[in-house]
Amino acid sequence: MNRLSPYATVLLRLAVGGVLLHHGLVKLHNGLPVLREFLHGVGVPLAAIGAVVVLTVETLGAACLLVGVFTRFWAACAAVEMVVAILAVKLPAHGSIELEAVLLAGAAALVALGDGPLSLAIGLKRGD
Repeated sequence: MNRLSPYATVLLRLAVGGVLLHHGLVKLHNGLPVLREFLHGVGVPLAAIGAVVVLTVETLGAACLLVGVFTRFWAACAAVEMVVAILAVKLPAHGSIELEAVLLAGAAALVALGDGPLSLAIGLKRGD
């Protein structure tokens, strides 16, 4: 590993967090009832709860990924969400899974890597 490798985490956090946040804001703009009905329509059980979870992961979780706070937790949530999206939505509809697969891989890598050296969490730890 070279001396710049730890900083790759920042790029990965920005990429995964940025894409998730964009999709979360679109869903938020469309409204919770629309998302709930979509999830219900594709057969997701407890669609109302699922809609809240998806919005939370793709907005609050994505924002936390962007700044590097609770990175492992939110990345794990995003990874689970992508597995569900692939298995429950994309594959049954014979849809393309490239975006979800890349987000799953990025989120899984963030679970392993954590916040990285340029993150709000690291800054807060130094202030202790």
